[in-house]
Amino acid sequence: MAADQLISNAKIVNEGTITEGDVLVLDGRIEGINVSVPAGVPTYDAAGAWLLPGMIDDQVHFREPGFEHKGTIATESRAAIAGGITSYMEMPNCNPLTVTHNALADKHSRAADHSETNYAFYFGATNDNLEAIKTVDSSLACGIKVFMGASTGNMLVDNVQTLEGIFSGSPLVIATHCEDTPTIIVNEQAALQKYGEDIPFSEHSNIRSEAACYKSSSLAVALAKQYGTRLHVLHLTTERELELFAAGAMDNKQITAEVCVHHLFFNDSFYESKGADIKCNPAIKTAGDQIALQRAVMDDRIDIIATDHAPHTIEEKARSYRGAPSGLPLVQHALVTLLELTREGLLTIEKVVEKTAHAPARLFDVKERGYIREGYHADLVVIDPASTTDPAEIHSKCGWSPFSGIDLNHRVRATWVNGHLRYRDGRFLDGPLGQALEFDR
Repeated sequence: MAADQLISNAKIVNEGTITEGDVLVLDGRIEGINVSVPAGVPTYDAAGAWLLPGMIDDQVHFREPGFEHKGTIATESRAAIAGGITSYMEMPNCNPLTVTHNALADKHSRAADHSETNYAFYFGATNDNLEAIKTVDSSLACGIKVFMGASTGNMLVDNVQTLEGIFSGSPLVIATHCEDTPTIIVNEQAALQKYGEDIPFSEHSNIRSEAACYKSSSLAVALAKQYGTRLHVLHLTTERELELFAAGAMDNKQITAEVCVHHLFFNDSFYESKGADIKCNPAIKTAGDQIALQRAVMDDRIDIIATDHAPHTIEEKARSYRGAPSGLPLVQHALVTLLELTREGLLTIEKVVEKTAHAPARLFDVKERGYIREGYHADLVVIDPASTTDPAEIHSKCGWSPFSGIDLNHRVRATWVNGHLRYRDGRFLDGPLGQALEFDR
């Protein structure tokens, strides 16, 4: 099916510049910027709104298989389209865990049948699947996910010899969740002694503390330096951890770092009003940490911004502290939330595009995506800076958002996936399903 369109009168944000002009899409790919247009090509008038490459979200949990009551590949990829996310990389802590070659193939089969956006999957590490990691099909996995701290799902890798084997033998980028579980257990026991079962949600950042994060992330960095591993540390939350990472261009780095949207937007003062709705692992921490993370995005100490989209039902989130699961639905509001920070002068739109599209494409060697370039797949989003987003309009299956009650002063007007206009002015449009991401390795 042909996908031809002229996107006219746009402010094109791409490769560190903002230019006004038109982008021509032919057969699902970008033909060029401000080039001659064949007769009969339909026009989408951006009317001066921003045109960005679609976000490549390198960290989502779409809950399938095993937890479809929270979300599915179909429902969450559809919510992603409404948020301007055109490609995602999905995590392995589902049921069954994506820790065997067959489970990885099953994920691809499910996505081929149901994913509205483009997709890739991590292969998960455990204490006993090192040989499967070494022999994983690199065309089917975007990276190796290592939980160096216990989170949602039973995937903690705490055997030192196994960690050394993974870091020395992984054929792909290693992405780590870094929190020290023994430290967290001690902190939680102290909170139980102080509060009993009525632990306030504000204790979450003390239980999953700065010390717990730093102990684990510093170990991951040390292992990567020892073995020359290509390491990507996910969802940093503390100012202290930033000392482990270098500022500057990502392409010169062996070790890279990531921050998530909610850690840039929220701080621990929100626990009083949001409670379980912002309970996540690792925890949202202090305003000082939040400011340091924002600055680290701007000085390129942090290389990528992702969501860690992780939906739970309203009923699950209504439980008390110890019973409420960690995780937030974020794909629908990630980009507009980041652009809210540009309004406040904390980030620039050029930097947002670099961290959400260009950098993940380069880090994971994604083929012909992440830029508005001639010949690239036309994964594009138009965002209107003069409209507002209604956080009550939810497309994630869980039906709630941590941004409820918060003004978001940008709106996704249109999203193209592989050149097909799939979302426009609040309506989903029919079109072909997404494609498996290909890698230049």
